[in-house]
Formats: sequence, C-alpha cells, structure tokens
Amino acid sequence: MKAGDRVLDVCCGTGDQAIHYAKRGIIAAGIDQSPRMIQLAEKNKRKQGLSNASFQVADALNLPFEDNFFDYVSISLAIHEIERTARNRVILEMRRVVNKEGALVFIDLQVPLPKDKYGHLTRVIEFMAGRDHHRNFKDYVEQGGLDEILRKSRLPEEKRDYLKNGLVIIIKTRNV
Repeated sequence: MKAGDRVLDVCCGTGDQAIHYAKRGIIAAGIDQSPRMIQLAEKNKRKQGLSNASFQVADALNLPFEDNFFDYVSISLAIHEIERTARNRVILEMRRVVNKEGALVFIDLQVPLPKDKYGHLTRVIEFMAGRDHHRNFKDYVEQGGLDEILRKSRLPEEKRDYLKNGLVIIIKTRNV
C-alpha cells in the first residue's frame, strides 16, 4: 500500500487499522455494523487529526461501495467471529469492491493455535466471548482457518507473515 491508495477496512471496530493506513497517507475507509464502534473510530480519528480516514456503520455482507472502488480491502481479526456461510459472503463482497489490480489482506488467528501461553489465553478469551462467538471460533478452527477459507474462495496467496509468536497470520491475496 502506498500514499494515495484507497483502502477499505471491513469490520473495523475502533478504527485502529484504518487509522494506521491513514497515517501513511492512504485514503482509508472503515465499516462496522456497530454504531458504538464507529463512534469510537471517529473519536480516534479526530484525536489523530486525520482527514483522510472515514468511518460508517455498514454490514460487511452488503458493502455500500461501487464495484472495483478500492485498491486494497482488509479485514482484521474478524473472520473467525463470523458464521461460516456469512464468511463466504463477506469475502465475495470484499472481492466485489476491490479493483482487479488490487489485493485483499486477511489478518486473523493462525490454525492450529500455538500451544503456548498466547494460544491458551486466546482459547479462554474466545470461550468467554459468548456462545455464538465461541461457536463461530470453533467452526473457524474446524474449517482450517484462513488457509482453508482462502483456498476454497480461490484466492491465490501472494504474501504471508505472522505476528505474536505465530498466533496471528497475515495473508495478502490477489483478486483474480
């Protein structure tokens, strides 16, 4: 990503990822279905004094943008929270709004989780997040995580990296 690129962060929460993009001169947009999260994202944007970031309440299953509008579309630590059939629809929407030369960036939990304190703590947090959340997390793990989800979506991997001692995986794909 470079300054001037248009980037969408799906399920942006408090806007941290979009704000990170905006600090690099990227024209960043973030969507989340929670009005409270969007309020926090807007507050965080104002604190940083950024004019090249925008946030709106929207459903990841029906992104309010034209086809091929963005250079990049990212989703961070949210795929594992989404029910399986909705996961596939979110990815289809991400593909729809990214241009043909663009890329999709997926950041989520690595499967299998590491067998260290971080992996154990993650399992506990996911369990405590509530029944629906935990069910979606378990299904994400059973499905094989991002590797399997992206393979089934026929998204070719271009680059891969890991964070937090292998707990989190980052995969950049091309929209072919």
